Amino acid sequence: MASSKAAKLKVGILSLGDMGAGIARLLVARGFAVATNCQGRSEDTVERARKANVETLPSDLELVRQCSVILSVVPPRDAEATAQRVADALSGGSRSDPIYFVDLNAVSPSTCKGMAAMFERARVPVRFVDGYILGAPPRLRTTTGTPPDSLRNNDADPEWRRPNIPISGPHTLSALPDGDGLASVLNLRTISPDIGAASGLKMCFAAIAKGFTALVTQSFTTAHRLGVTHELKRELSDILPPHLATAERSVPDMPPKAYRWVCEMEEIADAMSEDGGWGRELFQGAAGVYKAIADDEVLGKEKVGKRQRGTSLEDVAAAMAEGLERKRKKTG
Repeated sequence: MASSKAAKLKVGILSLGDMGAGIARLLVARGFAVATNCQGRSEDTVERARKANVETLPSDLELVRQCSVILSVVPPRDAEATAQRVADALSGGSRSDPIYFVDLNAVSPSTCKGMAAMFERARVPVRFVDGYILGAPPRLRTTTGTPPDSLRNNDADPEWRRPNIPISGPHTLSALPDGDGLASVLNLRTISPDIGAASGLKMCFAAIAKGFTALVTQSFTTAHRLGVTHELKRELSDILPPHLATAERSVPDMPPKAYRWVCEMEEIADAMSEDGGWGRELFQGAAGVYKAIADDEVLGKEKVGKRQRGTSLEDVAAAMAEGLERKRKKTG
């Protein structure tokens, strides 16, 4: 239930995409004040803030003045720039007490460590927390008309379906008033005292989950062009039924997010090389799959909540096959 007393913490969220807005709604429902800076953002983002009862502040400077915690929830390609924005806003000495910067983006351990080092070099009062989000945006369990999650969710919260958020590093939110409460609402779970552990876990998990989605997308697109889609589904249903069930959930959910996953696959390639000793080729190839979808003139226009094409596994394959054929004819 929503808290009836005034929140002791104000939480800043950068930015209010689908995930950020879902987190904002959850926090507001549980009595926390939430703010963002929508300067230069789209009308869709401003509308999300309004619907989520998020306070819109005029600048990053005001955001860091008023908020004790900043959650960074942006596409991976924007993670470092968002951290730099916060460092720049703090560089004028707008506050002396530390602000907790929680990076929740799909980036490699080296990228995450680089952001933490950047704050240290800037000599700004930041306590850096490495984290990642595993699952769909928070939503009320009574919400109707929402698509099923592509990942299983064992969250015990009776009112909200929440993603899991493992965090790592030397800092937690416990030192803040209501910090433990905020961590509980966000479903945070500390897994290591080391910065890079949570982001590394994200890379390994996403390599399996989103790597599989890329593989299935490429396979079914090729099967469509060969005229054997039905037979491929039949073989999977007979021999690997759990794989088919996962594919039928994950692939249609992917097109509106493909643009975000290009950089995520590149970050995974870095992690597999730098931390695992592997080559980058496998996940550079997966990045290429998602880039082709993001650049496609049909699937690349799909938006969360405003779907037209690619709402089934077969239609993703059909639309992508059409797009690849158009591309072949243009370049042939």
